This record gives sequence, structure tokens and C-alpha cells, in this order.
Amino acid sequence: MTKIVKTFIFFWITLFGFNMCATNKENVFDICVYGESASGVMAAIQAARLGKNVVLISKNQHVGGLATSGLTATDMNRNDMVGGIAREFYQRIYAYYQDPAAWRNQDRDEFFIQSIRRTYRGKNDDRQMQWVYESRIAEKIMLDMLEEAGVKLWFNERLQFEDGIKKRGTRITAISMESGKTVNAKVFIDATYEGDLMAKAGVSYTVGRESNDTYNETLNGYRINYENGTDLSAIDPYIVEGDKSSGLLPYIDSEIPLGQGEADHRVQAYCYRMTLTDDPDNRIKIQKPDNYNPLWYEVLVRRIQQNPKLTLQDIITLTPMPNRKTDTNHLDFFGASYDYAEANYNKRKEIEQLHKDYALGMLWLLEHDPRIPEHIRTEMSDWGLPKDEFEDTGNFPYHIYVREARRMIGEYVMVEKNVAKENREDAQHPVGVGSYALDCHYVSKVIDKEGKLRYEGTIFTPVIPYTISYYSLTPKKNECSNLLVPVCLSASHVAFSSIRMEPVYMVLGQSAAVAASMAIDKNTAVQDIIYDKLAEKLLELKQIIKPGNTKPH
Repeated sequence: MTKIVKTFIFFWITLFGFNMCATNKENVFDICVYGESASGVMAAIQAARLGKNVVLISKNQHVGGLATSGLTATDMNRNDMVGGIAREFYQRIYAYYQDPAAWRNQDRDEFFIQSIRRTYRGKNDDRQMQWVYESRIAEKIMLDMLEEAGVKLWFNERLQFEDGIKKRGTRITAISMESGKTVNAKVFIDATYEGDLMAKAGVSYTVGRESNDTYNETLNGYRINYENGTDLSAIDPYIVEGDKSSGLLPYIDSEIPLGQGEADHRVQAYCYRMTLTDDPDNRIKIQKPDNYNPLWYEVLVRRIQQNPKLTLQDIITLTPMPNRKTDTNHLDFFGASYDYAEANYNKRKEIEQLHKDYALGMLWLLEHDPRIPEHIRTEMSDWGLPKDEFEDTGNFPYHIYVREARRMIGEYVMVEKNVAKENREDAQHPVGVGSYALDCHYVSKVIDKEGKLRYEGTIFTPVIPYTISYYSLTPKKNECSNLLVPVCLSASHVAFSSIRMEPVYMVLGQSAAVAASMAIDKNTAVQDIIYDKLAEKLLELKQIIKPGNTKPH
């Protein structure tokens, strides 16, 4: 070896050696999907099927997010609008439950008669799709699909919040985990419910509600719905009834801080979508949590006392799932989730524990508190946690229901006029279809201008299928050119209240992966791919990107 060659090699190692060590081949990928949500799973599968080297990073030991953590009464009112890999997933669910052996303690036909109302029939035999299921079964199917596609999985890894993102110009070059592991990739997809990667990459976003004036909307901002909201006006809001000096009950705002339609930082209530069972052989009785606080439920208790004919189903929604299980909804903890989106990991853990204590405490109260009518306590006594679900997290769902956190402000913002039934302005460059109602759970409990207790913030307005723009998945090009965001996408609070459904997230995850692959193949920014080529590829992959002439089933 000549002296000149040796000198050149030494110079090369000195100049580039650090990066060579840092970019261990095992940590170099074409596409990094950060976030184990169902959207992230679909994105990773699609990217790998297109021949890309893909890593999917999960912050825990699971994949699927809410879709495999209790939210199994899928909000799918138009199954004909769900295509691509999402449809394939629901078809695999259908195939699994075709086997009589899958029904351990219940008859299949009997089950679908029970679930017909709440879940839009729960299945479609013509399309061989089923969207009601058990969490552990859905996760097994997702893991199988990931393995078949050849996706690399990293479990129990979280983004390092401080200096965890390396950028060169507008491109993310690498992200670092708290463990010290680093991922180098050509394109990144943020599929988290919180939007952490997007936010830490310097992309514009918002949290909370815009004012109606921001996007010329009618349903945004702080709002008390006097016509359709639950009327709490007869309920005394004070710790000691009739005694203002005793103070307001927890999580009640003392005064209206804003006028109707004005912006604020609040987000709709979070909860855990708990799986319960009434099968005695599979049931664990619910225990009173150590952090039980009866004042958290005092408004509920007083409401029940004023309406003693209420049933358990009027208070919480027990939607039947296969094998005598439920998807349990409306364990919402109003006012406890406002800080979650921007919190660090430790603070989020505290908020999650608070919601867990609230959920278990509410179920315990409904069975044991003597102020609850006997018929409710008797019905609640049939239910408990399932032994065969969430075995590594105490039979309790591993993921809190983050209904809304950060929302990107990207190249295109989906707003009320894009999703409304009347005077709609269709979003151009579609990569998916939304169809569920505008659905925002209550945001807060407030004292109105007349001194009455009210719930505040709810929206429930039906829509017809609408298009979702590709450019609502892309950041502004001058902020980041190799990132796609299919969950915390660019949408107003109003539009997001419909888009936020798991099947839509899945569809957008797949579409993001196709776009990411095209950007790599053409060596271009995600904002600069040729949309017509993207649409052509999505249609080839049986993705549904525009409402068709099919009728709902």
C-alpha cells in the first residue's frame, strides 16, 4: 500500500469515521416508522412490501395502539370506504372468527345479534370483513402481518426529547432513543398519537381548539351546547351541597374564561377503553384502587340520584365483543388530559395512572357505593377484568385513549368545510376517505354565566364520506422535507374530530408509506412527489381515496 493511499484512508476515517461508527448498518433504514399505532403498523407493512428496509419503533412491548388495547368496537360506519391493507386486516379478523374454535364460550350468530346496533352490524359477509374482535387476537394478526412483510421491530424504545433529532437543512438524518440507540433513515413517519417526532423536528403544530374565526368554522372553540348537551344544571357543584364556601368539586372550572367559539388549550376528555367480561371462568373482580377519590364521581352520583331509573348502559357503554367481552366506553375523565400532549414521559405516566385510577374507581363505585341504585350495582357485579387479555399489564389496557393531542399545521389544513355535509369544499389530492360523524367528547365541566353546572365542548354531527388531502400529511416543506404524519395530521379541531378514527388512521398510514417510498425512489422531498403517480399506485393497491357510488352495508 503506497504512502499516498494510506494518507487518503487516514484522512477519510478522520473526516467520516465518527459517522461511520454512528450509522451502524443495523440502525440504517430506508423508512423509520416511529409509533406503534395501527396507522404505524399499516405504514410499516406497506413500506416493506414495496421493498424498503423498514423499522417500526414501539414505546412499549406491543403493536396496534388503541386498536389492540381495548378500542375494539371499531368506529366504522362505512366499511365500503375502507380499502387497502386496512381492509385486509379486517378480513383476517373475519377469517379468524369463522373458525368455530375461536368461539370459546359463545355462539357466533348469537353474538352478532347482540352487537348489531352499536357496531354497524360488526361484519360484512360480502366483503368478508369484521371490525369487532378481541384485542389480543388483533395484535397477533398485526404481528403476523409485520413478520410476513419483513419489518424490523424495536420494542420499548422512546424518542429522546432533548436533542433527539438530527437534521441537515430540512431533512431529518437521524433520531436517538433514550436507550442510546440511533436510527438513520431516508424518510420518517410519525405514527404516534402525541406527535412527538413531528414536534421535536421543528414542525408547526397546535394543541387545543382554534377559534371559529381562524378557519371560518362554526363548531370550533369553547362551546356550551345548551340544546343537545347533557343537562347538569340542577346538580349542585359544591363539595358540600348548598355551601359555596366548601369549594367546587374537583375538575370543575369556576367561571367561563372565554366566549362561545373562542380558542383555548383544552382537548376532549381521555379515557381507557376497558375490556370487561361477564364470564365467571375468565373474570377478575375489580378492586378499589389505592388512589380512590370519591369526589371525582360526586357529579355522577348526584346525577344518578336525581335520575334513579338510569341503567348501567346509560352511564357507561358496554359494547359486546366476542367471547362475552366488551369494549367499555365513557369512562371519560373531564379536565385531566389538557397537559398530556406537551408533557414529558414522567408527567404522562402520572396522567395515565390518574386515568387508570379514575376508570377502576368508577367501575368499583358503580358496583359498591350504596348511593347507587341496587339495579345498577347488581348489573355491574356481573363484570370484571378478563384473565386472557393484557396479561403483562395486570389485565388492564396498555394504552390510554389519546383522542386528540398535537395537530400539525402543514401544507394543507383539513377544516370544517372539507368534511361538512352542506356547502362542502372537497379537499384535493386525496389519499383516503373519512366518513364518521364529527365526534368530540366533552371537554370540561364549567359553571355557566347563570351559575349552573354544564358539560362543555361536545360535537356530534353526521357527515357523508369526504376526501382527505395528501398535503395534510406533509409538514411545510421549509420545515421538514422527509417526514409524513398520518395521525397527528394537519387538521382543525373540528375536522380532526371525524378524521381521528382508527380505520382512517390505518388508511392514511398505508398512503403515507407509499408516498415515502416514492420520495425515496425519486430522491425528492415528500412534498414534491407527483401526486398523480401516488394516486395511481394507491388505486393499484386497492386503496380507496375518493367516495364512490357504493352504498353503505
